[in-house]
Formats: sequence, C-alpha cells, structure tokens
Amino acid sequence: MSWHCSALLSSLALVALSPGLIGAGTAPDPASTVPAPARTASAATPDAAPAARGCLPTGNGYLRARIRGALDLDIDWGNAEIECDGGPRPDGSGVRVSFAGPPHGDGRRMRLVFGVGSVLEGRAGHDLPTNLTVIFEGEERLFATRGADHCTVDELRQERVGALGGPKRSWRIIARGFCIAPASSLSSDARILVSRFDFAGNAVFGDED
Repeated sequence: MSWHCSALLSSLALVALSPGLIGAGTAPDPASTVPAPARTASAATPDAAPAARGCLPTGNGYLRARIRGALDLDIDWGNAEIECDGGPRPDGSGVRVSFAGPPHGDGRRMRLVFGVGSVLEGRAGHDLPTNLTVIFEGEERLFATRGADHCTVDELRQERVGALGGPKRSWRIIARGFCIAPASSLSSDARILVSRFDFAGNAVFGDED
C-alpha cells in the first residue's frame, strides 16, 4: 500500500511540473510581453486647420445688388461664397474693388468690378462717381457703364484690417450706391441696370502706389 501511495504522489508532482498540461503552470508567451509601439509624433498631431477662404479673413465681406433688363437678378452673396480683391485704380484717381461670385460646375462665374473715383486711402467719401463692369466668365459676356456719370457711391467707409506695419496696407471697403443709366453689352445691344448695390470688400495699398 505504501508503494502505491508513493507512486501516486510522484505522478501528481510530475503533472504539476509539466508545462502545457495545466493553464496555471503554462509559461508566458514571450511575444505577449513586448510593449505596443509608441505612437509617432505625426500620428498624434491633429490635422492642420484648413486655410481660410472667402472674401475677408474677418468673415464680414458681402455683395448685394439688384439687376434688371436683359437679366433679372437679385444678388445676395455672403463672405464664404465669394472672392474679392481691390486696390488703387491704375491712374491713382480712386479705388477699384471686384467681387467674384460662386463658381458653377461648368466653369461659369459672375464678376462685378466697381471703379470708385475721387477717394483716397483710408478716407470716407460721399457722392463718388463710379464705373461698373459686370463680367460673365465662361460665357464671353461683358457689360460696362462706360462712363463715371452712370453710377454713384453715395457713401463709402474704410476700416483698417491686418497688421499695421509693413509695405502693404489692407482696408475693408464698405460702400452703397446705385446706377441711373444701364450698362451695355460690348457684343450686342443688350443692356442691364444695376439699380442698387451694397458691398464690403477689400483694397490693398502699398508704398509704391
């Protein structure tokens, strides 16, 4: 009997020491102890913010206009859907501000260009003679007043934007006005009348202007 007990105890000891037979005695897998790779700096860094788009970085550009005649349009463009540009007129007699509207999928786009006379950088003005050109990009259509006595900006203000230093100076141009005579097509006898307009765009002046 004592021999059988000793053999049984020896067998149990061998089972307890044999790896893989009992889960608690299984040696750990070396691969499971390898730490997970650290995230790289590029993966942890959030995506850069998208570049600002639209007319003015301050978000308060716009163009509103009422057009009748060969075209019947009521324009109400907000800052995010338009592009604007401006600066002194080539002859230095005033400021020119342009607005490009939302583009169509086929490449067509409407652009309005206001050439406002008798205004200086940073100065307000009233009853200013204005030229107006309406361009339909992608359609080869263009309308122009061809005369400073056709349209008038009855009020214009300028607000400084951006950094104060540097060779370039940016201004927010706010104006409202009307036309009393139509703009004519350069390729046909069609005409349009912009009976009123309001806009806020930008103009950039430099020391060389």
